[in-house]
Amino acid sequence: MNEPRNWPTGLKKTRQRLAVLEVLESTRELLTVSEICARLDASEGTPSISTVYRVLDLFEKKGVVVKTNAISGDTAVYALNRFEHRHYAICVACKKIIAMDNCPMESFVPSLADEGFHVVGHDLQIMGFCRECDQKRGG
Repeated sequence: MNEPRNWPTGLKKTRQRLAVLEVLESTRELLTVSEICARLDASEGTPSISTVYRVLDLFEKKGVVVKTNAISGDTAVYALNRFEHRHYAICVACKKIIAMDNCPMESFVPSLADEGFHVVGHDLQIMGFCRECDQKRGG
């Protein structure tokens, strides 16, 4: 198991935490807990799904991972926090998640200055059908 690049200060390195972090470091995809569990190395003694949930919850609190609720909030997906600005298009049929190369919000600045509100970020998900699902439905 490789040594993690950005381990949070004061967080104990356990086998389970290191294994989950290694899975997240190996991909740029958003992954569900089930997908993370499927990618864990069984030879290392795979942690239970509840342990993976606890590790991800801790990693989210420490800023190691970014959690997004895809498809109207019914599925949580996780990615290593690479401190990048990303948005995703999500297929409503097969749940495929496609990273977008641009930010459609770049030119949109909400007028909240009068309210004393300073915008520091945003979250945008675009729902639709991927190419395969659109062809299946006759689109």
